[in-house]
Amino acid sequence: MRGNGLKICAMALLVLVASACSEPGNEGGRAFVFAYFTKGGEDGLHLAYSHDALKWTALNGGKPVLAPKVGKNPRMRDPCIALGPDGKFHMVWTTTTEPENLGFGYASSVDLVSWSEQRYLHPMENFKTARNIWAPELFYNSDDSLFYVVWASSVPELFGEVETNERGFNHRLFYTSTRDFEAFAPTELFFDPGFSVIDGAFFRFKGEIFMVLKNEVRVPREKNLRLTSGKKFTELSTGVSPNISGDIPAEGPTPFVLGDSVFIYFDQYTSKSYGAIVSTDCKTWTDISGKISVPKGAHHGTILEVESSVVTKLKEAFK
Repeated sequence: MRGNGLKICAMALLVLVASACSEPGNEGGRAFVFAYFTKGGEDGLHLAYSHDALKWTALNGGKPVLAPKVGKNPRMRDPCIALGPDGKFHMVWTTTTEPENLGFGYASSVDLVSWSEQRYLHPMENFKTARNIWAPELFYNSDDSLFYVVWASSVPELFGEVETNERGFNHRLFYTSTRDFEAFAPTELFFDPGFSVIDGAFFRFKGEIFMVLKNEVRVPREKNLRLTSGKKFTELSTGVSPNISGDIPAEGPTPFVLGDSVFIYFDQYTSKSYGAIVSTDCKTWTDISGKISVPKGAHHGTILEVESSVVTKLKEAFK
C-alpha cells in the first residue's frame, strides 16, 4: 500500500525537486508543462506550467490553447505528448469516448504554441469487432529509434465482453510504431494481463522500461493503478504489481523521472481531484497528493520536463 515504505517530508521533497531545476526564468534551466483536458474534452487542449513539478499554473487563463477538429463529435481527451529527436512535440489524443470510435488524433508542434494540421489515424481496421480506441499513449524508444503508440481497445473476437463492465468492454492494450507518423507498423496486441486494462503510460528508469496501467475491472471493484516493467519496450512482464494508487479510483497516470525519483500523477476521477506518489525504487511509494496543486477541473494528461525557454514562450503566447 502506498505510504508504508519510503518516507519523504515536504521540505525534503522540495529540496529534491529544486536541486534538479534551475531558478524560474533561467533560460538555460528546466521547467515542466502539464497537458490536460477538462470536462468532456470538447473545448480542447489545456496547458499549465511549473518550476517545481508540484504547483501548477494554468496558461491562457485556464482556457484551451488548441481546439479539436477531427473525429466524430470532436474531443481532445487524454492528450499525450512526447518530444522526439526531431525536436518536435508529438501529440496523440482520444477523439471521443463513444463506441465504434476506431481512431485517435495526432498533431505536432515545435513549441507547443503553433500546431500542425490535425489528423485522424485509424489503426484498428484489421480487427473487425473492435469497439473503441481509448487513451493513446506515445513513447519514443531510443533503443530502436521508433515512436510507439499504445492504446486500449475492446475486441470481442479476442476477449469476450464482460457483463459487469461498462458497455461490456473488456479492454486490452494494442500498439503500432512509426518513425515519421506517415508509415505505421501493423497493429498488434501489446499487453494482456488477464483482465480488462486501460491507460498504459511509460517511463525509463534505472535500465528498465516501466508501464503504469489501470486495472479496469469493475466487479469486484479494482479501478486502481499497477506497474510492470521489462528490459525492452515490447517485452514487458505480464505480471503486475499490487495496487500502488490507493483506495480512491484512479486513472490517467502520468509518470516522469526527476533525479533519482519517479513521480506518478493520476486522475482521481470520482473525487474530482488529483493524486501523486513518488518512489526511488518503483517498489515502495509515498503519497504526496497533499503537496501538489493542479488547475481546477484537470483530467488525464501528460507532464513533460522542458527547457525553461519553452515555458517562457508559452507564457508570452498565452497571457
